[in-house]
Amino acid sequence: MSDALKKELAEVRGEIDAIDAQLLDLLNRRARCAQKVGEIKAAHGEGGFIYRPEREAQVLRRIQDMNAGPLPDESVTWFFREVMSACLSLERPLTVAFLGPLGTFSESASTKHFGHAAQLQPQTSIDDVFREVEAGHADFAVVPVENSTEGAIGRTLDLLMTSPLRMCGEVVLPIHQHLMTREASLENIAKVYSHAQSLAQCHEWLNRSLPKAQRIPVGSNAQAAQLAAAEAGTAALAGEAAAERYGLPVLVGNVEDEPNNTTRFVVLGRQEAGPSGRDKTSLIMSAPNRTGSLCELLAPFSDAGVSMTRLESRPARHTLWEYVFYVDVDGHRDDPRVARALAELARRAAYLKVLGSYPVAVY
Repeated sequence: MSDALKKELAEVRGEIDAIDAQLLDLLNRRARCAQKVGEIKAAHGEGGFIYRPEREAQVLRRIQDMNAGPLPDESVTWFFREVMSACLSLERPLTVAFLGPLGTFSESASTKHFGHAAQLQPQTSIDDVFREVEAGHADFAVVPVENSTEGAIGRTLDLLMTSPLRMCGEVVLPIHQHLMTREASLENIAKVYSHAQSLAQCHEWLNRSLPKAQRIPVGSNAQAAQLAAAEAGTAALAGEAAAERYGLPVLVGNVEDEPNNTTRFVVLGRQEAGPSGRDKTSLIMSAPNRTGSLCELLAPFSDAGVSMTRLESRPARHTLWEYVFYVDVDGHRDDPRVARALAELARRAAYLKVLGSYPVAVY
């Protein structure tokens, strides 16, 4: 390396070191401001909820709007989410329940939304995830609600019917399934473990590549990786996080049938989220058992100019051959148009439960 090149590199690296020092100072200044916010709220008797999903969404959207590159929006969003997570933890780390064990897509969704400073609490079932927050043992729950390939997560929808928890956020996570095993080739694999949803998401690939292998559904993808790591002649379908956590080599990557395979998770807690400027409202409703009743229920949204983004039917548990409908609409329940539609819907519906309003996921 020539002296001229060494000098030029030294100048740039010196500039980087100076910028790093400035960044460190600014990060700590931001942390002190966050602490001051907590002190002000506590002094005015408003210290109950330290996490404000609407405020976090506003910060991330503003950062994306200001980003001039070369870093992509995804990178700066990740960085600032981690900064906010670390600042919140100075007051008190958030506790988040999710479907475990460690290494599941639910863990990845929880970390994506709350950052690495949150204390994650893996649970053995979606029921246990709900109960952990309902009992006050965790601040929030992150649960899958629908997949772009396989549709709704039925158990989550059923529990939303009866749970007092409120929706206060959503996470959209691209799902890439990998076949992981200690075997050196596909010919040696006799069994494939995975969650039932993941087996369905890779149905066609399994038909082509492992037509004779037994497909065994288990409680989670991470559990599948644990089993495959300990048993010869087996493989698991799971995400990259599970492969890393359980030391299981990936034999074939990205085996999902749909390349845009995505799962939507919802964040549940005991608090309401305020308006962020770009929100969704989720609700459950049922129609009286008469001709045209569903059309009557949908009319208030159209009349108020409210866009409905999701309509999912589910059998009602209390009456045979009757159904409830899960609905997502654009806007916050405090928005005048949404409030007007909900008020009219309450007069028409046989049953209505507003699950919550929350910021649209920031990617």
